[in-house]
Amino acid sequence: MSALLPSTRKGRLFLFAGVYVALAALIVAIFGVSGEKNEAFKPQNEFKLDPWVELKVGGIDMSINKAVLYLFLAGALTCATMVYIARRMQDKPNRVQTAVEAAYDLTSNTITQGSMDKRMAGRWFAFIATLFFFIWFSNIIGFIPLPVNTEHKLEILGMHIPSFALYAATANLSVPLVLTLVVWLSYHVEGIRAKGPIGYVRGWIPAGIGGAMAVPIFAIEALSHFVRLVSLSARLFANMLAGHLLILIMGGGMAVLLGLEIVGLVTLPIAVLFYLFEVGLVASLQAFIFAILSAIYLGDAVAESH
Repeated sequence: MSALLPSTRKGRLFLFAGVYVALAALIVAIFGVSGEKNEAFKPQNEFKLDPWVELKVGGIDMSINKAVLYLFLAGALTCATMVYIARRMQDKPNRVQTAVEAAYDLTSNTITQGSMDKRMAGRWFAFIATLFFFIWFSNIIGFIPLPVNTEHKLEILGMHIPSFALYAATANLSVPLVLTLVVWLSYHVEGIRAKGPIGYVRGWIPAGIGGAMAVPIFAIEALSHFVRLVSLSARLFANMLAGHLLILIMGGGMAVLLGLEIVGLVTLPIAVLFYLFEVGLVASLQAFIFAILSAIYLGDAVAESH
C-alpha cells in the first residue's frame, strides 16, 4: 500500500487535496443542493457595529459597541501583562516570563534597534513595543469566541444573552487607519525636528539627483508617503478581515447559505485549518509587519540621504 503513495511530502499533500475534493464532489452529487437557500443569513453582519450604549458628542457618534470592548480588552491586556511580568521577574523565569522576554527581545533588538540608530531607538522603543503588543493582543482576541453577537441572542432563564461570535477590532478599517495616522504624523514630526522643514522635504530627493529629474523623483516620493497611509492600514485590515470571513464561511456559513447541512462536513475541516493558520501565524505576523514598518519609517525620517 505504501508503494502506491507518492514518495515526496508535496506529492502526498496533492494526493490528500485531490481525495478531499473528490469526496466533496461525491457528497454534493449524492445529496445535491436541494435545500433552500437562507437569504436571511448575512455573514457580513458579524462586522456590523450595533450600538450598545448610544453616545453622540457634537454630532460625532461615540457609541459603545463591541469594537470598543475589544479595544479596551487589548489595551488592558497589554498593560496588565507588562506590569505583571515587571513585578514578578525571576532569575529562573517561568514559561510566561520567557515568552514575554522573547517578545521584548524581538521588539527591542530586531524591530526597533534594527531599524534606527541607538538614540532614536531609545526614544521610540516604548512606542514601537506598545504598538506591537497592542496589535498582537487585538488580533489574538479576535479568534476567541466572546458573547458579543447582539443580532442573534440566546434565551437563558428568560434572559436574552448575546451569542458567542468572533470579531477583531483590527478587522475594522478605522482602527488600523488611526494607528497608521499616528505613525505617519510621528515620523514626519521627527524628521522635521531632526532636519528642519526644508531639509526634511529636500531629503526626499536622493543625493546626486538634480535638474529636471528631481521633479518626478520628488513627486513619486511625496506620493509614496501618502500611499503609506493606505498600504500600512489596509494590509492589517485586509488580512484580519479575510481570515475571519474564511473561518466564518467554512465553519458553517456555506452550509447555512446553501441550506444543506452535509456541506458542513466538507468545509469544517478547512475552517479548522484556517483558524490554526490565522492564530499560529497571521495574527503575530501582521503585528510584526506593522511594528517593523513603523520603525523603518521613523528611522528613515531622520537618516541622512545617500
